[in-house]
Amino acid sequence: MPIGLPEIIILIPVLIALGVLFYRGTLFRGTLRNRARRFGYVSTRAYLAAAPRSDAEKQDAVDLALRGLVWCLLGLLFPPFVLVGLIPLFYGGRKLVYASMGLGLVDDADHYGA
Repeated sequence: MPIGLPEIIILIPVLIALGVLFYRGTLFRGTLRNRARRFGYVSTRAYLAAAPRSDAEKQDAVDLALRGLVWCLLGLLFPPFVLVGLIPLFYGGRKLVYASMGLGLVDDADHYGA
């Protein structure tokens, strides 16, 4: 059975959305890798797991959380975008909570006998 005009009209936006998701996914990974190097972390995983140590890292965590929130809100219109937004929302939010609890302000290696 050949594909008709209604199917093409439905498939084109879906394919465009999938292309955007793929592009943003690869761009997002590269952006995180660059941020990790800029802040002096060994790997992206170490950067995402660490509590923010400076004001620049706190600002970066806020940016990450807000970017994830925007993707999740965009997911209200286009449901697949929720999945894209959950990752930066989780990691950015976790870094913000760590910063608000005061974690990461003092390195543990500096305290002897604490």
